[in-house]
Amino acid sequence: MHIVVAGKQVETGEALKVHVAEGLNNVTKKYFDHALEAYVTFSKNRAFFACTVDIHAGRGLSLRGQGEGPDAHRAFDEAAAHIAKRLRRYRRRVNEHARNQAPDRLPATAETARSVILAQAPDEPDETIDPDILLDRVTDDGIADGQDGQDGADGMDHGTVIAETPTEIARLTVSEAVMRMDLGQMPVMMFRNQASGQLNVVYRRSDGHVGWIDPQAS
Repeated sequence: MHIVVAGKQVETGEALKVHVAEGLNNVTKKYFDHALEAYVTFSKNRAFFACTVDIHAGRGLSLRGQGEGPDAHRAFDEAAAHIAKRLRRYRRRVNEHARNQAPDRLPATAETARSVILAQAPDEPDETIDPDILLDRVTDDGIADGQDGQDGADGMDHGTVIAETPTEIARLTVSEAVMRMDLGQMPVMMFRNQASGQLNVVYRRSDGHVGWIDPQAS
């Protein structure tokens, strides 16, 4: 597994990186044949250290864990324990769900799409942009693709593209999509409905409930 450890005003020495690698490998090997990559970010919040762990485990699965502690090691341990707890719950729910499925159901497949991050337009209110986004579409002269502010292919000005990455749209049931959204602590997830074949969206509402957009039902 490829692991990137970064610190925001926090020193990430070799001992901490070894601790992170051992901890993540111990957690992921219980649930996956192999995880693809993990990004671990440390920061300092007053007297406490904070740690955020983002893992891409393949098969369209992404998960996030967060923790705090009096030092970076214990902040990571809490984040790793958070991930392990979510994985145990997820695996239990997946097993229960699989037992209730018809035996001739097709296995979940995924199609490739692109995920684009746009900078906030100058005349709109400022919003925080995640500094951990990997700028993997930066050109040789240091300017991200689309930074010239030109209109998109549909003739509309979408603002500056600061990141563009491939993503997967899996073929799932609604309950599976909600499980994956919760596992990755994502606010929204697009998927192809296993039953109808239509693109659907589930999202976390401001009241804590889950919303579901299904064009088939319109």
